[in-house]
Amino acid sequence: MFYRPEDGHGLPRNPFNAIVTPRPIGWISTRGTDGRDNLAPYSFFNAVAYTPPQVMFASTSAKDDRDGTKDSAGNIRDTGIFCVNVVSYALRDAMNATSGSYDRGTDEFELAGLEKAACETIDCPRVAAAPAALECRVVEQIALRGEANLLTIGEVTGVHIRDELLVEGFLDYTLFEPLTRLGYQDYSRITEIFSLKRPG
Repeated sequence: MFYRPEDGHGLPRNPFNAIVTPRPIGWISTRGTDGRDNLAPYSFFNAVAYTPPQVMFASTSAKDDRDGTKDSAGNIRDTGIFCVNVVSYALRDAMNATSGSYDRGTDEFELAGLEKAACETIDCPRVAAAPAALECRVVEQIALRGEANLLTIGEVTGVHIRDELLVEGFLDYTLFEPLTRLGYQDYSRITEIFSLKRPG
């Protein structure tokens, strides 16, 4: 099969994000200038640089009550900060509960029954039960081609890792099974790990 995206694919669901898999999930927490907290997952997310450490995520739709974007991106535009919470398999249902399109005033932490923890370098909550969290300050927000496609790049200013997940100085993925995004309504968890030695 070959298709040009502008011509359509003729399939029941768009295969694009099913091809680019698996993707880490950026579970983004923010606090608006009104003091309201927000939490939402984004599957267009990744780390993009080591020094200084930087991450990016893209918001690809808009809400009627948010001036051409979504709550996370709007709060970040207003405050310049956000936190990325790592999603474990155990948190899959809570993450999914926060993925809905809710009114601007909805606190998804409360909706999903999640405990908040304070960040250290930014005024924003994080998911207390998350295996790890990255506190971030905005480097840049970039409008991408297409309607409501907004890329946010943040510099990591603080890193949280649950102590029990560090084994001999290494993060042990098997202890929390990171959740990954596939396509359609599909997810996967990482349960098998192997190493490859890089040449040179």
